[in-house]
Amino acid sequence: MALTIDGATTDGATEPPDKSGFLELRGFKPKLFVVVAGDKVLLYKNAEDHRLGIGITYIEMNVGNVKEVDRRGFDLTTPYRTFSFLADSEQEKEEWVEAMQGAISEALSTLEVAERVWEVEANRSCADCGAALPDWASINLCVVICKRCAGEHRALGPGITKVRSLKMDRKVWTEELIQLFQQVGNAVANGFWGANVPPSEAIGPGSDSGDRRRFLRAKYRGGKFRRYHPLFGSQAELDRALCVAVTTSDLAETLALVCCGAAVSCATGDPRCPTPLALAERSGQRLQMEFLLQNRTSEMPRLELGPGEEKPYEVPPPTVTHHGFLYKTPSMGKPLGERRGHEEFSRRWCSLQDGVLSYYESDRSAVPNGEIRAGDIVCLVNNPPHTHGFESTFEVYTESERLYLFGLESPDCAREWLKSIAKSFVHPHAEELLALEFERIGRLHYKGGLNLERAKEGWFALVGSTLHVSCQDGEQQEPLQLRKLQELSIQGDNEVLVLVERRRTLYIQGERKLDFLGWVHTIQKAASSSGDTLSEQQLTESDVPLLVDRCIDYITQCGLTSEGIYRKSGQNSKTTNLLEMLRRDARSVCLKEGEHHVDDVANTLKRFFRDLGDGLFTRRWGQDWLRVTGLEDKELKIEEYRRLLGTLPMVNRATLKALINHLFRVQRFSGENQMNTHNLAIVFGPTLFQTDGKDYKAGRVVEDLISHYVKIFNVNDQEMKKQQDEITAIMKMREAASSGTQQAGDFICTVYLEEKKTEAEQHVKIPATMTAEELTFEILDRRKIVMKEKDYWSCFEVNEREEAERPLHYSEKVLPILHSLGTESCLVVKKQMAMENMLIYL
Repeated sequence: MALTIDGATTDGATEPPDKSGFLELRGFKPKLFVVVAGDKVLLYKNAEDHRLGIGITYIEMNVGNVKEVDRRGFDLTTPYRTFSFLADSEQEKEEWVEAMQGAISEALSTLEVAERVWEVEANRSCADCGAALPDWASINLCVVICKRCAGEHRALGPGITKVRSLKMDRKVWTEELIQLFQQVGNAVANGFWGANVPPSEAIGPGSDSGDRRRFLRAKYRGGKFRRYHPLFGSQAELDRALCVAVTTSDLAETLALVCCGAAVSCATGDPRCPTPLALAERSGQRLQMEFLLQNRTSEMPRLELGPGEEKPYEVPPPTVTHHGFLYKTPSMGKPLGERRGHEEFSRRWCSLQDGVLSYYESDRSAVPNGEIRAGDIVCLVNNPPHTHGFESTFEVYTESERLYLFGLESPDCAREWLKSIAKSFVHPHAEELLALEFERIGRLHYKGGLNLERAKEGWFALVGSTLHVSCQDGEQQEPLQLRKLQELSIQGDNEVLVLVERRRTLYIQGERKLDFLGWVHTIQKAASSSGDTLSEQQLTESDVPLLVDRCIDYITQCGLTSEGIYRKSGQNSKTTNLLEMLRRDARSVCLKEGEHHVDDVANTLKRFFRDLGDGLFTRRWGQDWLRVTGLEDKELKIEEYRRLLGTLPMVNRATLKALINHLFRVQRFSGENQMNTHNLAIVFGPTLFQTDGKDYKAGRVVEDLISHYVKIFNVNDQEMKKQQDEITAIMKMREAASSGTQQAGDFICTVYLEEKKTEAEQHVKIPATMTAEELTFEILDRRKIVMKEKDYWSCFEVNEREEAERPLHYSEKVLPILHSLGTESCLVVKKQMAMENMLIYL
């Protein structure tokens, strides 16, 4: 029975459907004419019935779900029925699935933002084609656009236009951004970008994708139709005019200046307000600030281009060619959640040529099933062997949030494809990354260093646990050793990945959700311990496993005088749980007195070394260490130990020194803990050599290492003094804590508030466990300073002679820092201005 579908005729007349065409439906012999429009899927017997508005039924997509079934098939599931469709080709199926997923998003969206933006008459039609009630926008260009134009905007890249939905991206639409679109919007923005559009080149709601693409590239990438500012051509004059404009309410002037090339982060000449953003903030111009923030990474058409010169945001035309058969799954709009079997791949002839990766039904096909433009690729992933149904698979992520999975049985052929695709889309200034055996490579926006106002585009390549970075200006950065990070966290609404090393912090931004989630997951995995050997652990800056460092640090602070330390066994269940936590992510584990017993921590350290893959002394050299105990000459024995120490891998060598240094400290308190050098050797000999305890030589090695620690490890007087000072301070703090009184000689430190002046001095007792965060709060409490919501205080290590300063990481222990300070250095607690500036842009 045929039904008249209300609104079908009207909708079809006023706005083209998102997708229409014929599909096979299981249970129906003839193909049905299917239309995806707005938040509905409508079924008709034929195209004529669609024209007349006489349909079979329609599906409200707020209750729908779309799932790909096979190469050409997909299911549309509702609470009352499952519709099983079959498309003519794989490419057609992908387009249908994408259109229906868009309808679901449309159905679940809200009109609140759209209605406020549409209050302005000019915003009720698309800035580019004139389609009615456009529900997308370019938030940096300040134009409201329709869904079809939004797709072509995305292809231009986020450096030119940042596309967001008025209905779905609710968190993006702050009150300032909505007001900006009400005051600027299509009227002002189109008055600039579209001031000189010839009628012959204009597009309309019915224009095809090719015409839209050509028009939008000319309009926004080339600036072909823009109204030139009178100062166009003089960068210095444009920048000076921008610094004046942002202090006023003239948003049209600011837009014209920025879009004609004025630098958003140009120098103002005012040290108190070094950027236009700071000037706008001082002048109370909130909407000017919003416009500058949205355009902080925009790349506007350049003033002049010399012969053969490329625009900075364009990838130079690739010269890479590669051909061959690949196995491919249908493209996806979400992360790969499970393993894809061999049967889910289809064999396709693929050709990479002229910057386009095309895939065909066979090597005899003339027309491709689909194509991926190299300029749209944002990330390439080389999966571990047998991740999916082929020995080698790789993933391609695009700007339009699509994921393509390819497979091959030959690792050599897969490697050739990876190198060719990477070369086709990675910018020439990052070409050194192509020489790496990368697991993941792509472009991301990030902030780092002293300038946190403007995000920069960078190219990143992950190799094992090392993250290589190449900046947009070609400047090379030191690779990040992910297992040595002090902090790894996600801030905002899963939109900023924060990587903290001792001397730098990197903020990686999620411009696109799909590939960014992959980067986050991969970096988190690479930054964690990956095996049971020392080199696979999370490490400190000095190459000691973080697990070992945490345990040693805790026992040094809380257990040096504990009777029977290391001889007594802790609770087995607590040891097992603690070891599992530390192995999973030692960076996130904080050992605290009262929560963790010293014997449990000591037992955890011993078990770690006993279960260590390849052992601390390594299987290759272990027997050589044991043989040294047979030497009678003491000096010859020490020399042989030093030689063997040099043969160990770097991490093993650093770990052995840290452990023996710790045991050397422990035995110095043998009067209290009853653990002299011999007793410690009895415990640690079998543990470190992973023996059953019957071979006395293992204990002899450990005893020799402790007894001759200074000579074997070349410990100088300065190191010994520093160690002695730390132990003395720790013991005095513990004595004071146990007696409840502060005794003469307690470690007292002078800390300054905001600047080094006599009146700003604060004398603070520094416990061994005190962190930089705790010290900061202690100083603020003493001076009765109440932290406001946007106040961020930190403790800085300041060197007056070098005129340099370093903010201490909030979890850093203060006591070791104090002992390493020179006579020209001090600690200062003050506001973290860089953080204040950064939070504006995060």
